[in-house]
Amino acid sequence: MAKYDNILDTVGNTPVVRINRLAPEGVNLYVKVEAFNPLGSIKDRLALGVIEAAERSGELKPGQTVIEATSGNTGIGLAMVCAAKGYPLVVVMADSFSVERRRLMRFLGAKVLLSPAAHRATGMIEKTVELAEAHGWFMTRQFENEANPDYHSKTTAQEILRDFEGEQLDYWVTGYGTGGTLKGVGRVLRDKSPKTKIVVCEPSDAALVASGAPQSYSPDGAPAAGHPAWKPHPMQGWTPDFIGKLTSDAVDQHLVDQLLAISGPEALRHSQDLAKKEGIFCGITSGATFAGALAIAASAPKGTNILAMLPDTGERYLSTPLFTDVPSEMTEEERAIYRSTPMFAEATPA
Repeated sequence: MAKYDNILDTVGNTPVVRINRLAPEGVNLYVKVEAFNPLGSIKDRLALGVIEAAERSGELKPGQTVIEATSGNTGIGLAMVCAAKGYPLVVVMADSFSVERRRLMRFLGAKVLLSPAAHRATGMIEKTVELAEAHGWFMTRQFENEANPDYHSKTTAQEILRDFEGEQLDYWVTGYGTGGTLKGVGRVLRDKSPKTKIVVCEPSDAALVASGAPQSYSPDGAPAAGHPAWKPHPMQGWTPDFIGKLTSDAVDQHLVDQLLAISGPEALRHSQDLAKKEGIFCGITSGATFAGALAIAASAPKGTNILAMLPDTGERYLSTPLFTDVPSEMTEEERAIYRSTPMFAEATPA
């Protein structure tokens, strides 16, 4: 058992796991389970990367307040990093995102400010910029900060290369939120594993890149609201209502070989299937990425190696539609099983 100097040393080195019951016969389908990060998501990497880069550059001063706009996972990762390093943290989050996310951040010591859902991700960012400028706080700028993809190039990409050393990785399947994973891993695969096809999944209700509409980041780095291809979707953390700079960079650098549109119901169903048929507990975005990997696998020749990113744990989604049909009380079938033996049978709990 390894010993670590602090919790931050446990970020990364997440496992690649073979899919056995859900994969088509003859296709080698794997998932990289980012829920193994200490706070349960791939955004732990981003959080550590941007904070340590800011410390090295001197942009972040000892004791300075950190602020970020987040759908939850980046904020949770930042809350862990800031707690371990001693920085106050303020996060701005639209009030449409799951309640458990805001409670987790507050539990870790962060202040959570809720912006109106109607103003979407751009509203969160605009409020964050306003607060940072008013109070002299350090804004991590996850959608444009190069420390985000740099950390993925240094860690996530190297782990993938190591895990597939000596064999061809034919497809790497991912979604995008900030674009940090896509840009950071994608450029390394282009260089070190050029035969790997990079497949990017988008919500079918927010297929921004596939729409061909101009990217919606202005030259000064501020997001412009109202991308014409965006509609509300259940994949929290994926595809805000603008194309972030890092995502735009990945597209411009030709790091995307194929785009797939994934519907909300597909994402939910495949997240549930991973839990019930593979024992892998993950969130809605993971279900969406896995749906994309299965679509690739369906027509892939035997022996194809496919890796899908699973960004986070299912515990982030207890109050979302992912758990709508999961009861907290015993079902009729469960009651029947309970009553099948005599002990306490007449006093069956609800």
